[in-house]
Amino acid sequence: MTPVPPDPNVPTSAGPTEGPVTLDRREGPYGEVVLRRRGGADGSGGAPVHEIIANGCFLMDTSDGRSERLLIDAALAGLPPERERPAVLIGGLGVGFSLVRAVEEERWGRIAVVEREAAVIDWHRTGPLSALTGRALADPRTAIVHADLVAHLRDDAAPGSYDALCLDIDNGPDWTVTDGNDGLYSPAGLAACRAALTAGGVLAVWSAQPSPAFDQALRNAGFQRVRTEEVPVARGVPDVVHLALKGA
Repeated sequence: MTPVPPDPNVPTSAGPTEGPVTLDRREGPYGEVVLRRRGGADGSGGAPVHEIIANGCFLMDTSDGRSERLLIDAALAGLPPERERPAVLIGGLGVGFSLVRAVEEERWGRIAVVEREAAVIDWHRTGPLSALTGRALADPRTAIVHADLVAHLRDDAAPGSYDALCLDIDNGPDWTVTDGNDGLYSPAGLAACRAALTAGGVLAVWSAQPSPAFDQALRNAGFQRVRTEEVPVARGVPDVVHLALKGA
């Protein structure tokens, strides 16, 4: 991706009454991706909140992170307790909550993070988000894979590569960021997920709202023990983690 020069109409510093500040905006093969900051620059001492916008659609911010951490915790809890050093693939680096949570848990072995946006990787390695994830990126178990998740699962992931897949690349199966992401939730995409898992492995998928249709799609794809865990939010429907198990 090639950085786009700052918009002269966008403020470069924020006061108490000003809106979000655009820190970086880039155009790439999947459209526009933007990193914004709100708060933290008005002398109040409050921590700034960073948010990621893709093609005008809000994806996530650093204000909470409970459901992103649940994505990791629920996947680990679903694995057999005797499984040592399980390998996890995190689909989508985002603002880094899931990666940081995985690194905090010593039981995890290999931690692979697949992220298709070079800008997001840059923001974590050398940009504003490095304060959140610098230590996690430096952990020897962590590997960042710059690739499209759907293509990686279809073409690059060897059968039985991972004990857990923790996927958060959209606002949910019913609300994708780009049309190409639909393939992840299709029968072929779920078959690729199942193939990438070890026997007894766990698939965990984040969603901004429950999706009974996706639960049924998981069952149709041969997954077992399909269920959801909810995280209440201040307004609207709860965030959800869809969980499913690959049988032996």
